[in-house]
Amino acid sequence: MMKDKLVIAEAMNGSVRIRAARTTDLVEEARKCHGLFPTSCAALGRVLTVDAIMASEMKDPDARTVVTINGHGEAGTIVAQADGAGNVRGFIGNPQLYYVNEATGKLDVGRIVGTEGTLVVTKDLGLKEPFTGVVNLRSGEIGDDFAYYFAISEQLPSVVSVGVLIGTDAAVQAAGGMIIQLLPGASEEAFDRVEAIAKAMKPISTYIDEGKLPEEIIRLLFEDANILEERDIRWHCGCSKEHFLDAMALISEADLIRILEEDHGAEITCQYCSTTYTFSEEEVRSALEKHRNVENRERFNR
Repeated sequence: MMKDKLVIAEAMNGSVRIRAARTTDLVEEARKCHGLFPTSCAALGRVLTVDAIMASEMKDPDARTVVTINGHGEAGTIVAQADGAGNVRGFIGNPQLYYVNEATGKLDVGRIVGTEGTLVVTKDLGLKEPFTGVVNLRSGEIGDDFAYYFAISEQLPSVVSVGVLIGTDAAVQAAGGMIIQLLPGASEEAFDRVEAIAKAMKPISTYIDEGKLPEEIIRLLFEDANILEERDIRWHCGCSKEHFLDAMALISEADLIRILEEDHGAEITCQYCSTTYTFSEEEVRSALEKHRNVENRERFNR
């Protein structure tokens, strides 16, 4: 059975880096978690896919990349988070959008994302300060916007092909992405060859829908490709009731008391996976007690 994975390769004597991924299952999980309509699904799925590919640079499984896109379109804010272990999660502000571009017959991702905003990439490598790169959106179609990001923020000329194909049953039929990058010192010949490949290649979701594996797509486009690494990637949130209970202890004492007096408990829904956690009055009291203990320790240490 075919499963999601990411393949890293090089070509043209190491002057070109290629990363390709099948993300059909993880994008389908995102669709089910958030109840995504087709165009919202395509937008979030594209961002999840590119973020998963970007995170493959990281050797530390706890390191992560976070992509935030807001073009002030109907989609609102799109957020994706991926880590070095291959876990991917994310959400879109408006999950219920379905527009088709009349000229192309394709889902109109650019329309719902918009172009009056930014694409922000934050890489948390476990150092004191995370790296953050910001560029203005160009088309809202995601692939073009990431190609611009790589060129401006990382000085790497890149071809970014990313796509989500929705079936007649509204489920994700195929999803995937490919990033081709010319590394520093690449020859003019390498530039010309990559440009020719980019013009000739089919949409990446078409290759995935045809049943091709990421490494097969790479070898189809680059006869001299050298496969360097394969990684599993998956939709995984990792949230828990314990995590949100700890987060609740960070709320102000006044707010925790108000929650106890007015609601006698709490309900929190994870933005990333839509899982709802219910907290009893006793559990909220324990969060309040933890908050007070932390406050007292901080006063003592001053």
